[in-house]
Amino acid sequence: MARHVRKDDQVMVTAGRDKGKIGRVMRVLTKEDRVIVDGVNVRRKHVKPTQSNPQGGVVSVAMPIHISNVSPVDKAGKPTRVRFEERDGAKVRVAVTTGEVLSTLKKAR
Repeated sequence: MARHVRKDDQVMVTAGRDKGKIGRVMRVLTKEDRVIVDGVNVRRKHVKPTQSNPQGGVVSVAMPIHISNVSPVDKAGKPTRVRFEERDGAKVRVAVTTGEVLSTLKKAR
């Protein structure tokens, strides 16, 4: 199934505690239908001391958010829906509000 957001997309959170925040997608978890967005849904996590972090302590970690609660941001900084089209033989993601191409998914052969 095609997803409306990809890694490194600028997205806006449309629902939940962080509604209205804009961030970059750091990771897409396809099996759980979730994304990890930089600076969104940040939780404090207690970690044990390890060799790489001998002090241990409390760290802030961005936790996953459901993919339906984010929308890509167009050039104007507003959330947009995504349409999949074929242009010049390539499958592309297109912003519905402005018609701009967000990314190319499959290249023409």
